[in-house]
Amino acid sequence: MTAVVTENCNACRFTECVSVCPVACFHGDESMLYVDPGACIDCCACIPVCPVDAIYMEDELPQELARWKEVNSVRAPMLPVVARSVDPLPGAEARRASLGL
Repeated sequence: MTAVVTENCNACRFTECVSVCPVACFHGDESMLYVDPGACIDCCACIPVCPVDAIYMEDELPQELARWKEVNSVRAPMLPVVARSVDPLPGAEARRASLGL
């Protein structure tokens, strides 16, 4: 089992999850973060700190978000590790508000 980052992270890229991850399993591109399932140790520390409710454990992933499991497993290994917190993307707070969070 692994954590899965979903679409709510897109255009936000908050990194509270990175700051609590003990194994640096988060990778990022210009718009969001992804979890490398080979590195994730299933500690779940990232889930409660995500300010946009973008992270699920794979066995709790809603059916409508199921495709994100594959997206994470494909994208994460191709991208650089994000091992420390950085500023969210410009407009992240507006995106968060648009999600009702």
